[in-house]
Amino acid sequence: MTFKTKESRLLLILGSFFVANAILSEFIGVKIFTVEGTLGIEKFNINLLGVPNLSYNMSAGVLTWPIIFIMTDIINEYFGVKQVRYLSILTAILIAYAFIVVGGAMHLQPSDFWVTQNINGQPLNMNNAFAGIFGQGMWIIVGSIVAFLVGQIADVLIFHKIKKITGDKALWLRATGSTLVSQCIDSFVVIFIAFYLNPQYHWSWQMVAAIGLVNYTYKFVVAILMTPILYVVHGIIDRFLGKDLAHRMITMAGRG
Repeated sequence: MTFKTKESRLLLILGSFFVANAILSEFIGVKIFTVEGTLGIEKFNINLLGVPNLSYNMSAGVLTWPIIFIMTDIINEYFGVKQVRYLSILTAILIAYAFIVVGGAMHLQPSDFWVTQNINGQPLNMNNAFAGIFGQGMWIIVGSIVAFLVGQIADVLIFHKIKKITGDKALWLRATGSTLVSQCIDSFVVIFIAFYLNPQYHWSWQMVAAIGLVNYTYKFVVAILMTPILYVVHGIIDRFLGKDLAHRMITMAGRG
């Protein structure tokens, strides 16, 4: 199969970025970073729902999730609900496949010379480091995949609900509105499955709600800040497709 038409090449590019960033997010997400520390400011130490000293400790996966949601809204805009659903299901399958492959790699017997290495002047057991970074628990894996699928389904449905009301106008409203709702769902679903249902942790609902709310406020701000980038990407695609083709694709996508 060759990608000769502009539509097919565009879908290939958008779909590739969508899948690549989703898989990247799962694997870099094992690193937890402090937003305040990264920005060089004091920790907020928020008290919420009886949970004290909360601060913005986020998964590094938030670096790529804004790109995923922009890709979701752009694909939704030009190709419709069915393409986004197809890509979302495919991506969930590929994420699961990636974790299976990594799990297999973790069980390979390491070579003696590779295990003990000196990194930045410190001895490090590379096999333990590999397992520590890539060996995410099953509950976290299931939680992230379920949250991804539920969030994506909510995103495309809300996007088209708003589009039916606004027509082709107010791209910012349907894109940002759908993202804000889907990010909210994603924030709570993954924590609920990975830390509330998981018998290893079994967090209280107050802890789940408090951390979910703190995480969501960060994602809320980022979603708003990403809105201008959505328009930039939209403009680039319109120029690539041409005004007439872009209008036809958006019209067809809006019909389902």
